[in-house]
Formats: sequence, C-alpha cells, structure tokens
Amino acid sequence: MEIVIGIVGLLIGAAIMWYFAGYSANSRYKRIVSDAEKDAEVVMKNKLLEVKEQILQMKSDAERKVSEAEKQISEAEKQINNKNSQLQANENKLKQREITLNQRQQEVNKKRLENDAIRATLDNQLLLVDKRILELEKTHRAAVEKLETVSGLSADEAKEQLLDSLKEEAKINAQSYINDIIDEAKLTANKEAKRIVIQSIQRVATETAIENAITVFHIDSDEIKGRIIGREGRNIRALEAATGVEIIVDDTPEAIVLSAFDPVRREIARLSLHQLVADGRIHPARIEEVVSKVKKQIDDEIIETGKRTAIDLGIHGLHPELIRMVGKMKYRSSYGQNLLQHSKETANLCAIMAAELGLNPKKAKRAGLLHDIGKVPDDEPELPHAILGMKLAERYKEKPDICNAIGSHHDEVEMTTLLAPIVQVCDAISGARPGARREIVEAYIKRLNNLEQLALSYPGVLKTYAIQAGRELRVIVGADKIDDNATERLSNEIAHKIQTEMTYPGQVKVTVIRETRAVSFAK
Repeated sequence: MEIVIGIVGLLIGAAIMWYFAGYSANSRYKRIVSDAEKDAEVVMKNKLLEVKEQILQMKSDAERKVSEAEKQISEAEKQINNKNSQLQANENKLKQREITLNQRQQEVNKKRLENDAIRATLDNQLLLVDKRILELEKTHRAAVEKLETVSGLSADEAKEQLLDSLKEEAKINAQSYINDIIDEAKLTANKEAKRIVIQSIQRVATETAIENAITVFHIDSDEIKGRIIGREGRNIRALEAATGVEIIVDDTPEAIVLSAFDPVRREIARLSLHQLVADGRIHPARIEEVVSKVKKQIDDEIIETGKRTAIDLGIHGLHPELIRMVGKMKYRSSYGQNLLQHSKETANLCAIMAAELGLNPKKAKRAGLLHDIGKVPDDEPELPHAILGMKLAERYKEKPDICNAIGSHHDEVEMTTLLAPIVQVCDAISGARPGARREIVEAYIKRLNNLEQLALSYPGVLKTYAIQAGRELRVIVGADKIDDNATERLSNEIAHKIQTEMTYPGQVKVTVIRETRAVSFAK
C-alpha cells in the first residue's frame, strides 16, 4: 500500500507541476494526468492483487504450521497416554509380584518351621542311634571275648585265617576267570589273527634266494686258468689286491672260486673276470682299469636297484642315501636269505596287514622296506642293526613312527606306535616261512637243547621234548607235584622266559602235560 500511495503522490506532483508550467499545456497536462491516473490505478490494482496473494500465502503457511503443530501435539498426547498405560501395567505387575513374594515368604517360613521340627526329630533319633551303637559295641566286645575264649584264637589270628582262606578262594576264582578269558580269546582273537596272517602270507609270493660266502665263476676251458694266474702269479695277485677277494684256482674243471664275505666285492670280482676273459687282455694294468670301471658300474647299479625297488613298491620321497642303502641290500644276506628280497617281502606283508587292520598301508610298507637298513651301512659300527637303522632313519628325516618301527622290531626300544608290532610280526613271518633261512646245524641243535634245559629248570617238570624243529616245546609234569591250576601258570612262565632269554625265528608253542597213571600187575 505504501508503494501505491507513493506512486500516486508522484503522479499528482507531476501533474501540478505541469499545470503551473503553463496554461498552454493545460490540456496536455490533463491528458497526461488522466493517463497517469489510469496507469496508477492499474499499477495499484496489480500491487493490491500481489499483496492479496502474499497475504493468502502467508495465511496458508500459518494454517499449515498450525496444523503441523496440532498434529505433533496429538502425537505427543498419544505417547503420553501410552506411557501412562505402560506405567499402569508395570504398577499392576509390581503389585502382583509383591503378592507372589509375600506368598513365597509365607511358604518359606512354613518350610523353615517344618525343617526345624524335622531337625529336632533327627537329633533325637541320632541320640537313640548313638545309644544303640554303644550297646552293640558292648555286645560285640562281649561276643568277641566269648568267641576268643571258646576258639582259643585271638581276633587278629582269626582275621589272618579268614584272609588266608579268602586269598586262596580268590586265587582259584581268578585262575578260573583267567582260563575263561584265555579260552574266549583263543576263540576270537587267535582266529582273527590267524586269518589276517594267513591271508597276508597267501597274497605275497617271493623268490627264495640263498647267498653263500663264495661265488663260482665258470670258464669255457681250463686254459684260461693259466692266463688268469699269469706269469709267476702276477695277474691273480693284482686281481686279488684290486678287488679284495680271494681267488681259488684248483683242479675243479671249468670253474674258479671267488671267496669273500662281502657280496659286493665278490660281484665286482666276478664281473671284472667276465670282462677280462671276454676281452682276452689280462695283465695288471688292464686288471686295475677293468676293476675301477666295474666298481663304478656296481655303484650305479646299486642306486638304480634302490630306485627301482622304491618305484615298484610305490614308495616316494626317500633320501638318496637311503635309496643307496636299499640297493646295497641286493648284495647282503641274513641267515642265507637275500636281504633285499626279505625287505620287499616284509614291506608287502606290512601293507597287507595294515590294510586289514585299518591302518595306513603306505607308511607300513615304507617301514617294512627300511626295517633292516642297519645291516648295510658303510662303516658298520658296533650297534644292533635295529638301533643303527633307527638312527639312520632319523638322520635322513624319516617320520617318528617309521623310526620307532625300525628301532623296535627286535624289542631294542619300546614300541610307541601301531606300525611297530606290524613290522615285527611281518619280519618274523618273512624270516620264519619254510625255505627262507638256513641255520647252522650246531646252532640249531644248541637252540633245541637250550629250550629243553630251560623248561627242566622249573620244579615239578619230569621231561621236556622240543619238537617240530623247535617250534613246539612239550613239558611233562608230575601229577603229584603240580595241580591243574599250576600247569596254566607254568606254561605262561616258560613261554615268557623263552621270549625274554632266547633268540628264535617265528614262535614257540609251550604245551604242559599233566597226567595220572595207575599201574597194577596181575600175577
């Protein structure tokens, strides 16, 4: 409005100025004033409309703000009402809990009163029990004194007699229980063990190799013997010095004997002789050259044999030195049994038996192959081969369970894993099968005599017989000296003593026989 009034004032002022400026321009001023008035009216109307629109907009904004305020007030009232309702509900709950607590307090007080009454009753009963115990003790002492007077024994002596009788009865019951357990074990465990062992043996076939301390080199004619001996024996001396083998040239037709305890040296000498005879040039310089080449060839063949054996058995990751030792087993023997064949057979048996028992067959095969590596080291120190083999396996980073199986297969160290008894059993199976090993007759007879003498050392034993090539020992005892229960104990004791004091292949069955004979004569 103020703007409109200002504009109108300006227009009127202009008109008046024009009016006073001159009468001649009066009409023109009137027209201009009229036009200005009309324009002022239009401007005023437009400004009035704008003002009305602003007023309406302000009114609308005010009404909207009032509406929003009323809505917020309404929501606040609702929240207050809800909180009041919750407070009322919580107040009701508190009142209910207070009522419940009062009821429980009353019940506790009631129980406390009842417990007090029970405690008082128990105290009275305990007093009565104490009195009754005192009376019983007096009665017991009087009865004991009376029994001691009648029996002539004191209480301690009577206890000792009672304990002796109970011990004897317990021994009889325990022996009966042991017999039942042994019978049950024989029906189940022995049957299952035999099945696994027999199945393992049947599934493995191996060649029987018998090695001696000599090797016979066959020649085409006896004329070659003179060339091998050489002038004044210089060729044979050079050959013996280069190989370390004693070469025996005698009257045996078309044969030369190579004698040495080291199979590798015998093989070097045999191959060297073969090349020298085939080449025809036999003299000391040629002998040294051929022996040197053959030694290198044998070393390569040992490594190749070890690698081929490991591949055939499916064993991977062996240390190169262990592979070389496995190859050297080809030229070693144990009781006439080729060591490499024995180790391969033991490895296959171990894998089969481990698979039957649910163990890892690869680990078992690895332990079986390496169990006798202590027999083939270059330095050969004064140690049992099982301990030496365990130390070698540890040096070349074999796993602890493999090392323990190697070291304990002859009970030199304690068995700590399940692989150890498998290797021990399979080693015994391979060495004890018919034809696997040979024994010197004197050692065999001595072992049988030791078996019989060991059993004769026990009291009550009358006769002993070692039968089945020392695989069974039959012990005959006197019926008047040993009873039935003692025969079982005697059998176990003899078997344990044989196991701890003697060395033997396989196992020895101990059978104790007790019989009663009645003899009469008709005249």
